[in-house]
This record gives sequence, structure tokens and C-alpha cells, in this order.
Amino acid sequence: MQKVKRIKIDQSKIRTAIQAGIPLSITTYTLPMEMAVYIEDILKAFLKELNQEQMFEGLSYCVKELTNNAKKANTKRVYFRDKKLDINNKDDYEKGMATFKADTLNNIRYYLEQQRKEGLYIKVSFQTRNSKIKIEVRNKSELTSFEYKRIHDKITRAQQYDSIEDGMTHFLDETEGAGLGLVIMILILKKIGLTEENYQVTSENNETVTKLILPFSKKVRQDISILSKEFVNLIKGLPEFPENINEINRLINDPKSRMSDIAMHISNDVSLTAELIKLVNSAAFSLASPCHSIGDAVKMAGLRGIRNLLFSIGSMRNLMISSNEENKRLWDHSYKVAFYSYNLARNFCKEAGDRSIVEDSYVCGLLHDMGKIIFETAHPDILKKIHELCEQRGVSASLFESLIAGVNHGEVGALIAEKWNFPPVIVSVIRHHHEPEMAPKEVRKITSLIYLADLTVHFSEGEIEYDQIDTEVLSLFKITSQEQLEGIATRLKKTFIGK
Repeated sequence: MQKVKRIKIDQSKIRTAIQAGIPLSITTYTLPMEMAVYIEDILKAFLKELNQEQMFEGLSYCVKELTNNAKKANTKRVYFRDKKLDINNKDDYEKGMATFKADTLNNIRYYLEQQRKEGLYIKVSFQTRNSKIKIEVRNKSELTSFEYKRIHDKITRAQQYDSIEDGMTHFLDETEGAGLGLVIMILILKKIGLTEENYQVTSENNETVTKLILPFSKKVRQDISILSKEFVNLIKGLPEFPENINEINRLINDPKSRMSDIAMHISNDVSLTAELIKLVNSAAFSLASPCHSIGDAVKMAGLRGIRNLLFSIGSMRNLMISSNEENKRLWDHSYKVAFYSYNLARNFCKEAGDRSIVEDSYVCGLLHDMGKIIFETAHPDILKKIHELCEQRGVSASLFESLIAGVNHGEVGALIAEKWNFPPVIVSVIRHHHEPEMAPKEVRKITSLIYLADLTVHFSEGEIEYDQIDTEVLSLFKITSQEQLEGIATRLKKTFIGK
């Protein structure tokens, strides 16, 4: 047997996708052997990065079953069109399926080539969020009502069996290969404590979408919980938010305060005054003429704007205590996301009630990765203590390293923001910026905006692809094509560089 040539996987892209909670996608049209092996290799590396290697054997079988079924479904569409049969007509369906297997096996190259020409793709994606793994297989053909019923009948009947052996004994169907593979897949999921609810099949927009949603193993969830508590202790060890900024914030929140009182308190701090005027005059705020005094800054930015700028400055003072390359990279990314967020908000948030989104966009973009930054700036002795705890409790070193790399940074950043009494909107955006659908309804739009700005930065730098961005978020901001996003990203990048 000829050895299959392996496609090289990019471990950095896998790590980026995991840390950002975005799908890692692979597209194929004919699913050749080398592509099937590549998908398997990606799955293995993905699970290893998440310390979930024990799932590989079972999930590898499931992914093979789902991708082969997707390929067969696409082949079936080509076959039925060639035979001039209506796949949605029951009589035609039964007639076509009687000869489908034999005919296509005898001429498989022709049918696969037709699938490629007609753009009948198969897309496989792996994603992790909220201590869950989502595996999704899409193919460019909607299920017929007969196929949909057949799949759900198999799922229901598979629940009656306690083992794969029982399923194999009772489940054979000569027409379409029996659906035996589907039965085995359901029984594999059942064996690891999952139910049919973890397996979903839907059909929409000329696609069939099959999803497997799997929680992390119990041990890993417990390990994450243990480490999270230690990170809370780490957060408690951070310096308090600067008192002068806290005092100004109290004045801003006091309805009896006068603008002149607020401006005077800011002016009493020379370095704060300089930083605030510098921020107000930055390209992000696009002022028609430069601002030279705190009084003008307060008038131009408004109380909410000044409050947000103060939170930005205070956070930077507390967190910019390290000048290593990684810390610099994180802050460079944060500045870009803040700039992109503000400019996207000005262009896409023009509905009634969107004013606060525009006002809050810059600070939320700037601080979205606060959790990553705290990991980077944490004192080595604190991290050493957490590492020692991992050894005592048998927590894998790779899980600890994954968390330090930022896998759980949204939650950690939110805890820091809560400690510093940040407004709920900033806390929520930091917590959910990789999963905007989980944010409270009242802040879901700004959370989606920060998600989009963050991924647009990654997209403009070639780190992710268009189809890795949540389609619902793109739809919310009326972005309908890759070309449109490329245009937006190019303009923002050019403006940021020239600012």
C-alpha cells in the first residue's frame, strides 16, 4: 500500500484558534486520503492542546463517519441529477438508491470531479468555548425529508443498545450501507457519557450541518476550576486602582458634581493631564482641531468619555510594568483593537440607542485582553506557586501552560475589572469578547463589535481566514462577503499606521 503523503499542520494557527475561541476550518471537495489524514492530524493536535487526548480515538471515528457521509451526500446529488431523478420525490428516491452504490463505486472519479466542478464542498471545523468542544461538518446539499427521518430513526434506535456489538448485530440495511456507522458513532458518544443531545443535524441555506458538542472531561474541568481559584488569588495581589483616578470617577458618577470640579481634579495630576490630552488628541477621536486643556477635553469627550479614558490610563499604569517583547505585542494588539473598535462603531452603530456603544468602544477594545496581559505581567514567584500546586494535585503541566497562554483569559480579565470597580459593560465585554452570544442582551451588540474588531485585526494580519468569523456577528454589522471585510480591514490598517 502506497504511503499517504501528510500535509503539514500549523500548530500556531491551532493555538491561536483555541485562545480566540474561533473555529479552525478545513474545506475539501473530494476528501482524498491525504485530506482525511490531515483532518485527523488536526483533530489530534487540537485535542492535545486542550489536554483532551483521551477523546481522540472515539472522535476520530466520528469525524471520519461524518465527513464520509457528507461526501456521499454530495455524490448522491450529482448522481440523481445525472439520472434525471428528483431526490425529493419518494418514488424517485427509492429508485435512485437501488443503484446508487454500485453505479458510483464503478465510476467514482467522475462523480468526485463533478462535485468539485459544482462547488459541492465539505467543511470541517473544530472550536472550543466554555470548556466545551464543538465539531462541525457542513456539506453543500440539504437533506431530503427521507434522509432526515432516516437519520433520526437510527439515532432513536441506537439508544436501545448498550454496546457496539449489539448495534452491529441488529442494524443492517443493504441500500445505503445500513447507517451502521451512524449507530456506532452514537454508541461511542454514549460510551463516554453523552446522549443524542450532543449530536445535532440541521439543514438550511442549501447546507447540511452536523454538530458534535462535547464537554471537557470531568478531570480537566476540575483542574481548570482549581487553577481559576489560584488566579483569583493572583488578582487579589494586584495593586489597587490608582486612588486619584478612583476619586475622579466618584466625582463623575456624582450628579451634583460640576464639570469645572472634575477638570480641576484632573489638572492636579500633571502626568494624568498629559496622558488624557494625548489620548483625546489621538486619531481615534478624530477631533477637527487639537485639544489643549483639560476643560476642553472634558467638554469634547463628555463625562462618559472621560471616565473611559481614565479607566484606560489607570489600567495601563497598573499593567504596563513589563517591557518584554510579548507584553509589547499584547499592548500593540490592544491599541489596534481599540482603534478598530471605535472606527467600526462610528460607521456601524448609528441606530437610536447606539451612542453609548460608540463612547465605550475604545476602552472596551483597549482592555479586552486584560486577562492575557495579567498573565504576562504576573510576578514569577506567584506563577511558580501555581505551578507547584499543579504538581501537588496532578494537574498536567500542559494545561497550566495553556491557561498561562490565555485560554481562560476572558474570565480572568473580567475578575480584574470587577476588582477595580469597572462599569458592568466593560466587565462583560472583557468576559465575553470571544463569545458575544453569551453576553447579557443589553451589551451583546458592543460585545459583538469588540469581537469583530479583534478578529478584523487578526484577519488583516493574515492570522485567521474569513470563514473563521462568526456569521451572525458579520450579519449584525451587515458584512456579507470576504471582499467587503478585506476592504474594511485594509482601510483601518492603513489609517492606523498613518495616525
